[in-house]
Amino acid sequence: MSLLFKLKSFNNKLFWKFFTKYFMLILIPAILASAVTNLFVVSLIQKEAEQSSYIVMKNNARQADASFHSLQVDMINLLSSSNMKSILKYAGKSQLNMEQTEMIYAMMTQVTSVITEPLVSGAFLYFANADLVIDNNIYTNKSFYFKNYYSLDELESSKLIAQFKGKQMMRFTGPYPANLRNNVLGDNQTRGSNVSVIMSYPFNSDNPEVYFEVHFQKEKLERLIQTQEKWISRTAIIHTDGSVISQSDTAELNLNTLNEVILTKSEGAFSAYNDQQAVSFVRSEYDSSWYYISWVDLKTLLKPAETLRILSIGFVLFFLLVGAFVSYYLSRRLYTPILEIRNRLQAHQSFIPPDGVEIVQDGNDFDMIKRFSKLLISEHKEMSQWVKGALPIVQEDFITQILLGEYRDNLSIDYYSKEIAFPCEIKAARTVLVIEYHYYAHVLEQLSETSKSFLLVELKEKIGKQISDQMWLSQTRADVLACVWHHDLDNSSDAAEIARQIKQVLEPYMTYFKSTIGIGRTVQEISELHSSYQYGLAMLKQKSLNAEVEICSEDDAWEDRAQMDSFLSSEEVNRIANMYKAQEYERLLQSVLYLLELGQRKQAGAMQMKSLCADVLNTWIRSVEIGRNDFNISLYSGLFESLNRCQTWDELKQHFEHIHSLLFKASFSMNRSDQFAEVVQYINEHYQEELSIEWFAGTMNMSVSHFSRTFKEAVGEKYMEYITKYRLSMAKKLLNETDMKIEEIAERVGYLGSNAFIRMFRKYEGITPGKYRNVK
Repeated sequence: MSLLFKLKSFNNKLFWKFFTKYFMLILIPAILASAVTNLFVVSLIQKEAEQSSYIVMKNNARQADASFHSLQVDMINLLSSSNMKSILKYAGKSQLNMEQTEMIYAMMTQVTSVITEPLVSGAFLYFANADLVIDNNIYTNKSFYFKNYYSLDELESSKLIAQFKGKQMMRFTGPYPANLRNNVLGDNQTRGSNVSVIMSYPFNSDNPEVYFEVHFQKEKLERLIQTQEKWISRTAIIHTDGSVISQSDTAELNLNTLNEVILTKSEGAFSAYNDQQAVSFVRSEYDSSWYYISWVDLKTLLKPAETLRILSIGFVLFFLLVGAFVSYYLSRRLYTPILEIRNRLQAHQSFIPPDGVEIVQDGNDFDMIKRFSKLLISEHKEMSQWVKGALPIVQEDFITQILLGEYRDNLSIDYYSKEIAFPCEIKAARTVLVIEYHYYAHVLEQLSETSKSFLLVELKEKIGKQISDQMWLSQTRADVLACVWHHDLDNSSDAAEIARQIKQVLEPYMTYFKSTIGIGRTVQEISELHSSYQYGLAMLKQKSLNAEVEICSEDDAWEDRAQMDSFLSSEEVNRIANMYKAQEYERLLQSVLYLLELGQRKQAGAMQMKSLCADVLNTWIRSVEIGRNDFNISLYSGLFESLNRCQTWDELKQHFEHIHSLLFKASFSMNRSDQFAEVVQYINEHYQEELSIEWFAGTMNMSVSHFSRTFKEAVGEKYMEYITKYRLSMAKKLLNETDMKIEEIAERVGYLGSNAFIRMFRKYEGITPGKYRNVK
């Protein structure tokens, strides 16, 4: 806070006064409102969640109860059917007649009708007093059935069979693994965790004769009791005796806590289960000893409340920042005059006050204002002088913008001219004279940027004195100076006289640069000056390459000048290419110099000659670069740029002489002996490789016969004789200095086989390589 308010104590007091009022009137009510809202919303969310959870669980319990009730009805109907009573009479007999067999098949059909229930995976009838089991696919003895059709582990089988004792009415078993065969042939089996429900018949007998077992997969029962609500994480069905009928996961249940909740809480109410969860229950309508339990994820349930709490904190922090900002703004607003003066005073600590005025940092603020006012008056005088000095620069920039077309309506020009105190008449006759000046190449190497700036200032002063106050001067480009001449409408023809006066001023500077004056058209309004300027630029295209100050106007008709082609004809291009191939390099230079002399005699325009010269330079470069892969873009682009900067005939001639020496020295200074010396050096370094005469001839743009003839003239021997002799000399060196085999030496010096090597060695040395080694 101390860094934010580096003011006097008076200002700090203002801030805290505003902030205290804001805190009492706005911030405290906002905090209380946020707290009450949070408490109300949390309780409301919890109540709504309890109600929603109760409704969801009630509906879910009713659906599950309906499934269990439907299953119970089907089981009772099957056990109480007439077929069951008939089957019980002959269940223990070993031989069955046709009628009895049909009854059993009818019973199998009834079992199939039970299996069609969505929850049921399978069912069978277990006869307590007979060795008989009937399901929807088969009737057989118990051992065969539990071994092949309802296969259980030994332990699980004993547990299940133990359930077939005493009176049973919808008794649920715990989950157990079983292998189920799905058809009569027993080809398909499925394995899963099953839960069974058992009912006995006769219903009220303590020693039943048959048990009806219906089993279903544990996953189906879990899906039956699951809900789709995100805040309900788990569900289960528990019995009042503490047993678990089913649950949606495998996590261990705290039955003591659940029993306590059932005994002490009402249906649908939330009770704490652990730090992250709460539980609620619903009594089953199917069996009053069953309870549907749901676990509620408190984090998910109270997520809207948590979001609201974060938003409330952010809301309070926002109001706190707003209060701090408003208090700061108001305190600064009241203290603005004094604060501004203090800031100015600190910015002028190094300023030495006139007349012995002292600046103090302490004391009364109003006394400081009085002392500082004297400094402001003296500083204002200096600033006024600085503005007056900068005003001509601003006005010249304004003229430049008008000439370049950035201001094209009289209203905006009049408005901005008043802003910079630039006196001008909107409607008046004016003519723009465009002066283009290009420094000579040798002058640019000697003059610095500072020297060029002084030359330009001197030139402006002289033109201003020559034309008096009837002229505006503006540098629109680095090489262009625009002169706006004011005159009467009847005196527009005197623009040529004004141009001649400017020419007299420019003539002493002919040693520095080539200058040309383009006379624009006369315009009647200041907003049309840009068109006069553009016309003056267009007139400059008529300039020649003479080393004098030129005046270009519409009186200089283009058709009065001699016409020359601006491009080379195809015959001339071919002629230059042929001279290059014939290595007549001097004729290349002489042909260009002749073109320049012809253009000078005909007084051809600068644009014509530069276009023609650029075409010649392009033809030279293409001729030089034929057969080469090292095209030097930067070098050639620099040559074109230098050509474009040439302003006189002499500069063009000198530039082409320089280009000629540069191009043809780099590409063709090597004579024929030097070229073949490189070929000989390459042969000496690669004699062991295959050296094709066609390859050498191609690299030198020669035919094979021409290359062979020229090689003999330059080297003194035929191409193949030189290679053979050099290879044999290296072979003799290896024969004398090493113990290598003849075959190895032949391969080393470039022969494919020893026979060819021995034959060539005998031809030139008179003996075989072996005898040569022995003799030596």
